[in-house]
Amino acid sequence: MRKTILGPLILAACAAGMAQAGSHQAHWGYTGHAGPAHWGELDPAYAVCASGVNQSPIDVADMLEAELPALGFDYSAETTEILNNGHTVQANFAPGNRLHADGLAFELKQVHFHTPSENHVKGQSYPLEAHFVHADQDGNLAVVAVMFEEGAENAALHKLWSEMPEKAGERQALTENIGGEALMPESRDYYRFNGSLTTPPCSEGVRWFVLKEPLSVSNKQVAHFGHLMHHPNNRPLQSKNARVVLQ
Repeated sequence: MRKTILGPLILAACAAGMAQAGSHQAHWGYTGHAGPAHWGELDPAYAVCASGVNQSPIDVADMLEAELPALGFDYSAETTEILNNGHTVQANFAPGNRLHADGLAFELKQVHFHTPSENHVKGQSYPLEAHFVHADQDGNLAVVAVMFEEGAENAALHKLWSEMPEKAGERQALTENIGGEALMPESRDYYRFNGSLTTPPCSEGVRWFVLKEPLSVSNKQVAHFGHLMHHPNNRPLQSKNARVVLQ
């Protein structure tokens, strides 16, 4: 049952900005009356955005030491297309990439971006954050977050973003495909917590893995992405409540 419920979310909402989960659902955005403060009021399907107790993003802080097992990345397939859905820019992957965690195999669906970062780390915001969205065979979701700090131009982003559509609703096949690991740091040490999608319907039960090592991105690259979005596309921080962050 869970699989049939979450399947559409993977294709429509877990993209943190894929086009609306269905034409019958309310429009949402990042500003004004459709902004994050009002998501829970826009549609009954979005109610957990306001009522949830394990919402994302959070300030990743006050960690507890734990012997976390290494994440297993089996990434061999490359990107296939890139799209601008008005909420973010997203690159989809061909089947074949796997994340191994908690004894489960999660398939990589897509990577998308937020500026500034949605999660903070010990109170620090970053200019850019990438979310690698995965799903297992039962529709359970796992997101690997990668932070970017201002510095040298990021070559992988340059290659990927050189083809990103400038208008919302546009998508195109990529002429130069890249693998997921090109957008990940060498170190895979991580923070772990339980959370939610960061966009409507804000569904909870999402495994979050925030990699500790940031990558570099140039100010020009961040500015270009922000220009396409027309405004910041980050949900404000949510309360941690009783959650524990492990490291």
